[in-house]
Amino acid sequence: MTARRILEAAGRHGWTIGVAESLTGGLVTAALVEVPGASSVLRGAVVAYATELKATLLDVDGDLLAERGAVDPDVARAMADGVRRATGADVGLATTGVAGPEPQDGRPPGLVYVAVVTPAAAAVRRLDVQADRMGVRTAAVGAVLGLATELVDG
Repeated sequence: MTARRILEAAGRHGWTIGVAESLTGGLVTAALVEVPGASSVLRGAVVAYATELKATLLDVDGDLLAERGAVDPDVARAMADGVRRATGADVGLATTGVAGPEPQDGRPPGLVYVAVVTPAAAAVRRLDVQADRMGVRTAAVGAVLGLATELVDG
C-alpha cells in the first residue's frame, strides 16, 4: 500500500508529513490515517477547497492565484511549501485540479497537479485524467502518494 510505504519511508528519515488538499477534499489524509501508527508521522492537513483559502491558510501568493487560478503547477508547489510551514512538517504533499464535471477557470475536468516538497527535493506532476469526478479524485490521491514515495523512499 502506497500510504503505508510513504509513512514508513518518512519515519525512517525522521520526517513528518503535512497535506494540503483541494480537489481531493481530505482523501489523501484519509488514506494516510488508515495506516496504523500514522500519527507518528502525519502532522496535519489543510483542505483549502476555496481559492482564497489557498492564500490565507497556505500562504500561496495572491497575485499568482489571480493571474493563473488555482489549477497551476506553481500553485501546487506553493501549497506543498505552505502546508509544511502551517503544520511544521518536513514533507508537504499537495493536490489541486478540476474534478469536474464542469471546467474551472478555463481548465478542463481531469486536469490535476500534485506536488511534493521534502527537505531534499521537490517535484510537481501533471495528470490528465479521463474519468468521472470520483475517478479524477482517486487518481490524484494515487499520484501524490506515488510521487511522495518516489521522493522520500527513492
